[in-house]
Amino acid sequence: MSLDLTPVSGALGAVIGGVDPRTADDTTLAEIVDTLHEYEVVFFPGVDLSEDEHLAFARRLGSCSPFPLSKLRGATEPTFQVITDGPDSRPEADDWHTDVTWTAQPPKYALLHAEVVPARGGDTLWASTTTAYDALSPAMQEFVSGLHVVHDGESFIAGMYRKSGRNEGTDTFAALLREEYPPVVHPLVRTHPDTGRRALFLGGRFMRRVEELTPTESHALLDFLVQHVADVRFHCRWRWTHGDLAIWDERSTNHRSAADHWPQARSIRRIEVDGDRPYFDPDAVARPRRDDNRPVPANDFR
Repeated sequence: MSLDLTPVSGALGAVIGGVDPRTADDTTLAEIVDTLHEYEVVFFPGVDLSEDEHLAFARRLGSCSPFPLSKLRGATEPTFQVITDGPDSRPEADDWHTDVTWTAQPPKYALLHAEVVPARGGDTLWASTTTAYDALSPAMQEFVSGLHVVHDGESFIAGMYRKSGRNEGTDTFAALLREEYPPVVHPLVRTHPDTGRRALFLGGRFMRRVEELTPTESHALLDFLVQHVADVRFHCRWRWTHGDLAIWDERSTNHRSAADHWPQARSIRRIEVDGDRPYFDPDAVARPRRDDNRPVPANDFR
């Protein structure tokens, strides 16, 4: 590897230095993708991409489709999600989640560009759900592997109306969204198609229940796993400056936006690369980590 890498934490994250995404050749792009699979989230500080440059680089990583809301409104080309917080718009993403798991084929990658950065706070945190899975006891790993979770967009719809101030009861768009994107079932543990590693596939507030368990058992298990992923052993944290670009693997991470900047303004521009249907393959062989010196949190069972 010829990239200039600086790891961000023990579990995940790396800063890629000396590379401009606008001019990276195919060999460099392949190294970036390999590094992304290894470190799960990568950062390009201060590259300051225009919208066209942002979209062009995303398309080099795979196909990009309109965001579901934009698609329902008639969009046929990829669209950015511009997430803006301020005095009149409270942050809505301060919980661990993976994006858009209420669709049958959630995104593969996400590319987030910092537009307006608050003077204090507003960091984004990522958690490695592969490392979190590895840190479970063998008995718990065996138990959760093969289970399935129902995901839906109810919390997304509620947040959308809460943030916009519109009345869901008088708006037919919510019904259209539910009709087009009904609840979907995903594996609780998914196999990463590029590395073969197992990852907890947690959608945060998009998760409803574990299909194979009673409601009480399902609530207890999902609550435990959410708390497990919240352990700082599995995290990295990024303090934004204007023009920073972060790219993360949606298949092996959770993320959350720290809401400690409110009521300061914060605006970020995101686009996602299309993914495939999540699956669990009990026979998949995991690719060894490239960085053998990178510390991995050990199992904490007794």
